[in-house]
Amino acid sequence: MDRFLFPRWVNRFLLLLGGLAGIGAVYAGTLGGLITDPDTLNVGYQPEQPVPFSHALHAGQLRMDCRYCHNTVFDAGHAAIPPTATCINCHSPLDDQGQAALAAVHSDSQKLKPIHDSWASGESVEWIKVHNLPDFVYFNHSAHVHAGVSCVTCHGRIDQMEVVFQAEQLSMAWCVDCHRNPEPHLRPKEFVTQLDWVRGEGDPTGEELKEMHHINPLVNCAVCHR
Repeated sequence: MDRFLFPRWVNRFLLLLGGLAGIGAVYAGTLGGLITDPDTLNVGYQPEQPVPFSHALHAGQLRMDCRYCHNTVFDAGHAAIPPTATCINCHSPLDDQGQAALAAVHSDSQKLKPIHDSWASGESVEWIKVHNLPDFVYFNHSAHVHAGVSCVTCHGRIDQMEVVFQAEQLSMAWCVDCHRNPEPHLRPKEFVTQLDWVRGEGDPTGEELKEMHHINPLVNCAVCHR
């Protein structure tokens, strides 16, 4: 039997095929790196909420303290989504007689209908969480704010956001960088929720606050992965 020989053009085809495979590997690696980068995955995430709540109005223009709505932030590991009753304190619906049980700010607004329906039914408003961490990550809000870490550090200038979005990566590397160098993020505890606070000439520095409050954040795995 005669031995079969591939034509010479096959050699060039194999070189071309190898080149395409190499280019494909580089493209896939680059694309995979970009789509899994925290800036791509997380920063800018801005889900549409059932009620168009404006932090720029409430926390910015009206200067409502963060703790009025997120009332557990200094006492618990989580910051608490405000219950419907908190909203009703200002946005009480009108009854059949045109009277409101509490403050009637924009009581007839259709944008507030999910709040009023929630108040009537007792069912919670289905707010969509913006700042998400993996289930295996432990984060304690109270520990951070009591150390003098402001809301701004992790959430950005919430008081300037019409619609809240994720301003920071909240990735492991991002958190570890802060634990290794916390001084720029420390401020006097009484100004933690004052989002426009700027360190003045007589204010203690981050280094002084760190020493004063014995702040020494750990960076080992067990801090967050419990």
